[in-house]
Formats: sequence, C-alpha cells, structure tokens
Amino acid sequence: MPDSKSPRFIQTWFADADAERASARAALAAPQASVAPKFFYDRLGSRLFEAITELDEYYPTRTEAAIFAEHGAAMAEAIGARMALVDLGAGNCAKAASLFPLFEPRRYIAVDISVEFLRDALRQIHREHPQVQVAGLGQDFSTGLQIPAELLGDDRPVFFYPGSSIGNFTRAEALAFLRRVRERAGGGGLLIGVDLVKPRAVLEAAYDDALGVTAAFNRNALVHLNRLIGSDFAPRRWRHVAFYDDAKSRIEMHLEASEAIEVTWPGGGRRFAAGERIHTENSCKYAADDFAALLIEAGFEPPRRWTDANEWFAVFWAAAR
Repeated sequence: MPDSKSPRFIQTWFADADAERASARAALAAPQASVAPKFFYDRLGSRLFEAITELDEYYPTRTEAAIFAEHGAAMAEAIGARMALVDLGAGNCAKAASLFPLFEPRRYIAVDISVEFLRDALRQIHREHPQVQVAGLGQDFSTGLQIPAELLGDDRPVFFYPGSSIGNFTRAEALAFLRRVRERAGGGGLLIGVDLVKPRAVLEAAYDDALGVTAAFNRNALVHLNRLIGSDFAPRRWRHVAFYDDAKSRIEMHLEASEAIEVTWPGGGRRFAAGERIHTENSCKYAADDFAALLIEAGFEPPRRWTDANEWFAVFWAAAR
C-alpha cells in the first residue's frame, strides 16, 4: 500500500547545453530553416499556451475535456483496475488528476522533460490523494522511454497521452513512439487524445486566432533562441503564418521574414530574404479509422474510441497485447 512519504522524483535526462545550442544553430542554417517546437516553452511561452487553450477558436482542449467528462466512466470500465497511470508530458498534471476519482489509480507517474516543473503539482496531488503512490520522472520520452520497474510495482501500466501531442510527430515518428509505448505497456495499454481531420477554416482559425495570441506564442520562440544561442532575432520583423496542408493532413506553423533580415549568432549567422520562412511546428490531424489502424500496426489490440458530437476529436483506449 502507498505510504505517507513525499513524492519521489527521478531525473533520467539532463540537457547538454552545448549540444542543444549546436543543434539549434544547425537547424537555423539548414536550407529549410526550422526551430524545434520545444523552444516554444520557456516561462512566457508556457503561459501563452495556457492562454491559447482559453481562446474561442482553440477547440482541442475543451473538446477533449468534454469527452472525458461524458465518457470517463466508460473509459475506466474499459481500462480496468489495479493501474499505474503513467502521464506522458504531464505538465501541471491537471488532466490526469481530474480523472483520479473515476480511474482510481494505485500509482501515478508524471513524466516530463524536467521534474522541476512537476514538484508543486505532485505535492498537491499527494496531499489530495494520499492513497495514490506518486512519483515524478524527468525524461525526454520523445526519443526514449524507460519507466523504472520500482515505480510500476506489480500494477498494470496505463500510459496517458492527452492533448493530441502525437500530432507533433510525423506518421513514421508516431508509429515508432507508439511501438515504444507498446513495448512497456504489457498487461495495460494506452489512453491517448487525437485531433481529427475537420474543415480547413476551423483548423486554421485554431492556429491563427483573431487576438494574435498564437502569433505571440510563435514569435516568442525567437526570444527564447536569443537567450539560448546568443542570436539577435527581432521578433517584430517576423510574421506568424499557419495553414493546413491537405496532402500531409497537417497544420504547419512558420515565421516569415517581413523584409530582408540579417540574423547573427556567435560563430555564424544567416541572411533571410523577404518572405523566407522558418518552420516552427507541424500538427498532424488524423481520420479516426486511420489512427486506429496505426495503433494496431504498433502492436496494440483494436482500440475503443470516444468522440464529441462533431467528431472533431477522439480519445482512444488501446490495450497492449
């Protein structure tokens, strides 16, 4: 049974600052300049994203929450008891914690790139749910996924990946990620939120809102880069661009130079022509049957799914074979 000790924290991933700077500079210097989406999330970027989720245009967060509210009991029944809930990209842990009354996990493992962000949230969860054994795991699960056996105990591992973050991967990357989860989910499975294909106007408005919050979020990545690599980007000279690519079934976000711009950083730099773009994010959208097929290809059982009335978003439960 869980004890009264404070939450346990384990850090298995540590940033290599020199390698991170070198990688960021190389991406900017490539023929198609790009910025890794992780650079959105400094302190200000995280707050801007929270603001985005409150916008009228941004349907995913509230639509997924409504699905959990309506179908959470059915999900709990499908998943079963004696679970260790492994929350991938846990952030403030709020989504997982809202499901505790229905799911009744025996263990909760919050996984994020750094445990520091998790500490306050996990202490709160520990106070409110003393019957749950709580742990924080600092890990970059996008490239590797290792859950220490002692954190799972003899409970069934149920991986939780809400918010359609799977859309940031290409299909090949998504398949590789799902296979990694499947390898570690024996006896349990995966509960995952997935954004579905829908009208272009709805998608593009969600990533280019009228208030310009998403534009500020996108440009803030340049501010973060300036601190990280010593570059001299002037965010006001870059225009936010977001559009839906039908052929690739994804939203693309870019920053477009409003004029010819010279950007420098220690040891290098680049001249951007007017209209030249820096690719900052992809967000893939799936047909529900296609994502179900992807889960099966990754080695899961045929999944169950729950959607909203408009079928704009789906939550899948896929048991591990």
